[in-house]
Amino acid sequence: MEVTAYWEGGYKTRVPIRDFELRIDEPERYGGEDTGPMPTEMLLGTLAACFAMAFHHAAKKRDVALPDLKVTVRGEYGNLRFDRISVEVHTTHPAREELEGFLERAIEYCYVTNTLRSEPELEYRIAGGEPHEVSPPPSPERG
Repeated sequence: MEVTAYWEGGYKTRVPIRDFELRIDEPERYGGEDTGPMPTEMLLGTLAACFAMAFHHAAKKRDVALPDLKVTVRGEYGNLRFDRISVEVHTTHPAREELEGFLERAIEYCYVTNTLRSEPELEYRIAGGEPHEVSPPPSPERG
């Protein structure tokens, strides 16, 4: 899988994906033009979408419909990263014990969750060049 972002001036980027096109930007208060969501909002949104799909998949495998399913993801900014991300599932389905089982399965099924939990190897380079050495991220400051 491969995705390319095209810079369009300021903080705006265009990201074509298959037959779709995403616009990513920063709000005006951060120097952007607010023509699209911020990259960090997209990260949280991607996790929310993937987890909703995974939760639905877990329920569907047990022939349970969850027509009002929604997933809320909150990120707490730290030192140039999220220090904490929480995922919360909302539904009016009454059987909490059954929902807990779907939660466990969804954690296993969600590609985005699995990627964030396993710290994938990241490689950066200028096209045609050698990989750039990357230092570990700074430790979060706790006060």
